[in-house]
Amino acid sequence: MPTLASFPLLPLLRFLPTLALGIAGGALAFAVNLPLPWLLGAMIATTVASLSGVRLRSPGRGRKGVLVVIGVMLGSAFTPQLSGDLGLWSLSLAVMLVATAAMMAFSVWFSQRVAGHTRETSLYAGVPGGVSTVTVMAMASDADLRVVGMTHAVRILVLLVAIPPVLQAIGHVDLAGATPDLSQWLWLPGLADAAWLTAAGLGGLALGRLLRLPNALLFGPALVSAALHLSGVTHAAVPPTLLALAQVLIGVSVGVRFAGTSLARVGHALVMAVAQALVLLAIAVLAAWAGHLLTGVSPAAALLAYMPGGAPELSLVALTLGIDPAFVTTHHLLRISVLVLILPGLLKRLGKR
Repeated sequence: MPTLASFPLLPLLRFLPTLALGIAGGALAFAVNLPLPWLLGAMIATTVASLSGVRLRSPGRGRKGVLVVIGVMLGSAFTPQLSGDLGLWSLSLAVMLVATAAMMAFSVWFSQRVAGHTRETSLYAGVPGGVSTVTVMAMASDADLRVVGMTHAVRILVLLVAIPPVLQAIGHVDLAGATPDLSQWLWLPGLADAAWLTAAGLGGLALGRLLRLPNALLFGPALVSAALHLSGVTHAAVPPTLLALAQVLIGVSVGVRFAGTSLARVGHALVMAVAQALVLLAIAVLAAWAGHLLTGVSPAAALLAYMPGGAPELSLVALTLGIDPAFVTTHHLLRISVLVLILPGLLKRLGKR
């Protein structure tokens, strides 16, 4: 006999109040012309509610679907005109890897020496990216999972909030020009384009799992979509309404990570996580400027590509603002791939030391 708890739509019904709060926060941010309104508005609204003690539901499987959609959208940025630029990205990718190593070295040192966390907690909290992989690995250790999760969540929160002012400070970005008008909001792809986008999502999902790609739900569809768009098979694009909904769901998924967090009980950990995130942001800014000088890529694109972690969030920001999403996505794919490959051995070696 099926029970109410086993009803398939029950998790969705429980999530609707959280989704409504996220949409309301996004709409308010859109009304007051806040940059990245749907992402930041939803994130800020749900973060404030979570820290205030309101019990919010996570998107759960809904986030997985959003990652597939974002992957397809990111792949559409790989046009045939990019083929001549791909070879020029190698130096920038090298700069990103050096910056990633510097970020991790600082994060581990700061977490252990300044914040006072244990060695294992510091190692897992200090990894600049791959939060899902890191969290799973931390579960099999003696690391403090609350500190690890909070450090990564705060890092993503600080980076997303800091993106608009930092981008405006370094120039080359018109945040106000990124808002579509009514006709663009109402645009929908044709049946053929919708079929290609759906095929890219489903095919990419299967490919990502088959190849065991890091963050397969995101990068599998991105690779298939990129192949279709690079080859000129399709020029299909995702409608702005779906892009806005994806931003809301990603913003909500960041905000609900603070559910059950008491400012009074974890104030020290929060302050340390914010301080660490600000230093990592400074390292990313310096690395982005160096990448700009060495390769000529725009500082804005380099900054989004070099920021630590949050591949879905940062790639979505690049896509929303039109800041070379193909460049940004490629860098985050390489970062996560390298981290997944070397992280187990690195953590084991550092742990012994």
